[in-house]
Amino acid sequence: MAVARKHLISITDTPYYHIINRCVRRAFLCGRDASTNKSYEHRRQWIVDRMQFLAGVFSIDICAYAIMHNHYHLVLKVNSINDLTDKQVLSNWSELCILPGYCQRYLCADALTAFELKLVALPLIEWVDYPIGHER
Repeated sequence: MAVARKHLISITDTPYYHIINRCVRRAFLCGRDASTNKSYEHRRQWIVDRMQFLAGVFSIDICAYAIMHNHYHLVLKVNSINDLTDKQVLSNWSELCILPGYCQRYLCADALTAFELKLVALPLIEWVDYPIGHER
């Protein structure tokens, strides 16, 4: 049975992790495909750009990487998010997905009702994994 990542990773023991991601079914990631002679080298920069973008969103430093023809390796350092404000967490997530209207209004410093403020806290509890009522 699979184990949840939050039970496999211990940031207190080490913030550094080696990650490997492979293509499946003999798919080609970068370089020149020997069977078709088609070049996929242009994808390498796409991958680097996306890695850098996602590292910023998730407060991760990329220490090293290697992009091969059908897989890539990353050495990552997971940074603490304890110093991020709720607005910074929401702002980072808004880079990846559309936030609910009340979260967008919260980011714009619009006045929210007490109920809307509780709704804003719900995704933060899930994303940051801290208990309800936690003050930062």
